[in-house]
Amino acid sequence: MQKKIYIVRHCAAQGQPPESPLTEQGLTQAKQLGEFFIHAKIDRIISSPFLRAIQTVEPVSKSTTSHIEIDDRLAERILSTTDLPDWYDKLSTTFDNMELTFEGGESSQEAMNRIVNVVEEVLESGAKETVIVSHGNIISLLLKHYNPDFNFECWKNLSNPDVFLLTYEESEVRLNRIWNEREYNNQKS
Repeated sequence: MQKKIYIVRHCAAQGQPPESPLTEQGLTQAKQLGEFFIHAKIDRIISSPFLRAIQTVEPVSKSTTSHIEIDDRLAERILSTTDLPDWYDKLSTTFDNMELTFEGGESSQEAMNRIVNVVEEVLESGAKETVIVSHGNIISLLLKHYNPDFNFECWKNLSNPDVFLLTYEESEVRLNRIWNEREYNNQKS
């Protein structure tokens, strides 16, 4: 049986803390995502507990009549609990050294394991089409799990929002990017 999992990066947000809401642009993007999924046969929606992720998927929930399940394992990865002025360089390094950790943070491997566990549980469930909404860093680690060539440069090229389709059939997994904010806006113009 074929299963589809839509991996959604949240829309434009006002900040990084868990309680940061979407911007006005982000709310418009979320509405566009709702329209994007209107004809999909979504069985489940699973979201990060962060407000920006929940707000991103609310229009999808309304358009598909699927309720939103919250899963703490989809929260964004914590790189460190201390201020890292060179966080960008440190994040880049964690794509090559999956076990590297910084004070109070989790390694790329630990974060990858969290989100992969969610996907594996979905694949074992009866759901045929699932939306998972989360954050750029942890999503990039999920994508790296299925495509080892997915690296820091690929992470930098993610948009808010972004959507990837993971198709699973007969133990084969295919991964395709099906949304790109810049391309979507160009098509609408």
